[in-house]
Amino acid sequence: MKERILNDLKEAMKNQDKERLSVIRMVKGAIQMEELNVKHELTDDEIIGIVAKQIKTRKESISEFEKGNRTDLIKKTELEIEILNDYMPEQLSEKEILMEIDKAFALIQPTAVSDMGKLMGHLTPILKGRADMGNVSKIIREKLASL
Repeated sequence: MKERILNDLKEAMKNQDKERLSVIRMVKGAIQMEELNVKHELTDDEIIGIVAKQIKTRKESISEFEKGNRTDLIKKTELEIEILNDYMPEQLSEKEILMEIDKAFALIQPTAVSDMGKLMGHLTPILKGRADMGNVSKIIREKLASL
């Protein structure tokens, strides 16, 4: 994954693709910072986590830009998200996410909202990077509330 990012960085430089170059440099910087913090070379899963965090940050920014009616910044940020999504594994459909949640419920058999941590602990390694974990959490909370 890291090698792919570096190759894409070189490609963006050659093609003088400023938007793509900017986003890839930012991701590369975030990876380097994390490697300094954890003192080892990151795995692909850890890199995917960093990219997911970058996407989440940008989605939060878009909601702020909408409040400020800044359509120019919204378009720029949406383009950045599109570029970042190239580095994410294929996202699961809503149906696939619900199937995984149902499997977790069958396995853990939660009885109260206090079992949320057990469910998230089970599902996070399975779904991380492949689904919006905020959405997964919301679905689980709704299912637990209806128990």
